[in-house]
Order: sequence, then C-alpha cells, then structure tokens
Amino acid sequence: MVLLKGFEIEIYTGTPQGEIVGLSDKIVADLDGFMREPDSRNVEYITEPSHNYENLLCALLRPRRVLRNYLNRLGDYTLIPGSTLSLGGSDRFLRSDPANPYHDYIENTYGTKVVTASVHINVGISDPEVLMRACRVIRMEAPLFLALSASSPFLDGKATGYHSTRWGLFPQTPSHVPLFASHADHIQWVEDQLLTGTMQNVRHLWASVRPNGDRRPYDLNRLELRICDLVTDPIALLAITALLEARLLQIIENPSIDPLTQSTFSPQELVTLTAENEAAAATGSLDAHLRHWQDGRSILARDWISEMYQDVWALAKQQGFNCFLSPLHKILREGNEAQQWLQLHAVGFDSQRVITQAIVATQEREIELENKLCSSLLA
Repeated sequence: MVLLKGFEIEIYTGTPQGEIVGLSDKIVADLDGFMREPDSRNVEYITEPSHNYENLLCALLRPRRVLRNYLNRLGDYTLIPGSTLSLGGSDRFLRSDPANPYHDYIENTYGTKVVTASVHINVGISDPEVLMRACRVIRMEAPLFLALSASSPFLDGKATGYHSTRWGLFPQTPSHVPLFASHADHIQWVEDQLLTGTMQNVRHLWASVRPNGDRRPYDLNRLELRICDLVTDPIALLAITALLEARLLQIIENPSIDPLTQSTFSPQELVTLTAENEAAAATGSLDAHLRHWQDGRSILARDWISEMYQDVWALAKQQGFNCFLSPLHKILREGNEAQQWLQLHAVGFDSQRVITQAIVATQEREIELENKLCSSLLA
C-alpha cells in the first residue's frame, strides 16, 4: 500500500538580485493553477495528488517552469528560494486582495510574520480515527521535518539566530491546540473555536500538523504537515515526503503507536514538550537538542531522524519507494539549506550574495531535473 500525496507550494517572486517583488495579482489573473496569498509577494500552486513519486517530481517542476516563463515575459523576474523576506521588506504588508475581509484580519492581527513561503505536505488517510492518531504521532515528530527543511536563516538582510526564522516567528493559531483523542473530539474543539472567535474559519488552524479534507472538520481524508520551510530542490522534498509516508504506513499498520498510550507524559505535557521541540528545531534544526515524546530522553534531531530512517527503510523498500528516501543521507551529511547558507555567511558572504547564488542554483537544479527526468512528461 502506498498513500496519495500532494503539495501546496508557496514561493516568492522577485529580481535576480534577491529583491522580493509582489506579482501575485498579475500571476493569478493570467495563469491557471496559481492562488494568491494575503501578501502579493508570494504565490501558491498545488500539485494533483499522486501515489507515484516520479509523477510528483514532474508535478513540482511543471508549474515552476510555466511561472518562470511568465515572469520572463513580465520583465527581469525570477523565483526566490527561502521562507522569509530574507533581504528586506518585513516592515510592510503588500496586500494581494485589498477587498478581502479575512486578509484584513490577517494583516491587522499578525502583520508580516505570516508573509512566509513554505511547503505543506498532504498525505491521504481516509479513516478519520486512524487519521487522528497519525496526527497525534506526527505532531510529536514534526520538529524532525522542520529540521530537515529549514531554509530561512535571514530576515531583512541579517542572520536572525534561527535556522527557520519562519517557524520561529510564525503565529501558531489558536495558541493552544490539544492532542485530539478522537474525530468527535476534534469536531467539538473546532466548533468551540469558531464560536469563541479564536478561529475565524475552518482554515484558521495554523499548527504544525492538522487533519484536512473537503468539509472540515466533518469530512477528513488527509494529514497536512504544515511545519516545513520551502524546500526548493524537488529531490530533497521527495526524500522528506518519503520519510513521512513510510512513518505513516508504520503508524497505520501498528495501532499501538500513539502518544496517548505510549508516552510517560500526560496529553498536556506532550503539547508543551512538542512546542519546546519545535522552538529548538527552528533555532538549531538538525543540531537541535530535542526530547523524545515517549520518555523525555534527550536526543539530537539528526540522530532521531537517522533512527527513524533505519526503522522505516525496509517498509519503504517493500513499497518500492526507498530510492526516494535515500537522499536524506545527503541532507544529514551536508546540512539543510539554512545550514549551507549560514556556512557561506560565516566565511564572509553577505546575505544578498548567499541569496543570489541560491537563486541561480535553484534554477539550474530545475533545468537539470527536467532534462534528466521530466523532459518527456513536461513536453
């Protein structure tokens, strides 16, 4: 059994010099398949769900090629990696849809803390109770996926001290989200939040992981991992996704995997523990010291990821996608994007030079993958 998978990709547009420029109103008007975010400086596209990793690779690349061609027609514009306003602009909100009242609320409540680019990974699980248990486990382990994906060490031209400035500053909403013991528990909680106004609508649940579906919170069919920074290299993103899928297959097969029964901590203590782990991963990513949800033992993020990798490798091989899992070794060896950028920064590259190099590298990687793997599918 392999699971359906899909992505929501938010990405910044701007100049080859790294200046982020708001173009989403034009993009959404002229191109199918792109959606606006509240701020015009990033734009979103969604891939069709697929069981197949090769199809997903090309589904990630195809819209970016379309978008790049369009940006070239507009002027000297490109796509900019990273998950924050790396080189400047966090002092102002640039609305993409000034008449939208929900966007009014977002701007007035959160400011530019939400003007970030990220990737949301959606994986299909149709049984709502299995989905709730999967959400409980993956919420405990979401910091590991943040550690692999961190790509936002800069804000307004300065190193912030975070590897994921995005997650370090992001306003998780509502401020307290419990571990849902059942689907009915989740429904009741969401209805209560809507009643009290802590959630403006069913989408206004901004936690590291959430159950998702076509009629939330009632009809749910997928787990949405929301914690990851933008991963521009599709091979790295698919490796992170393969780790998530293999772990979910393990959880589905083994009903005893559940923080509510397998942990020495109470549900409330688990919520506190994972919030602390998320903060640690936002700061130190792969080198963060975390506490394991089962017994509180201290463990480095990279070591926990290596343990999980060993645990799920045979399952991924059995299902035929282990080759997509193996690039995790490279991330663990060479560091995530934030760590690579900070290494350059440490030897004297200013943030603009780091970002401009990353812009070129991102485009070159896309061309390489298209030519090698997707030329016939993208034709």
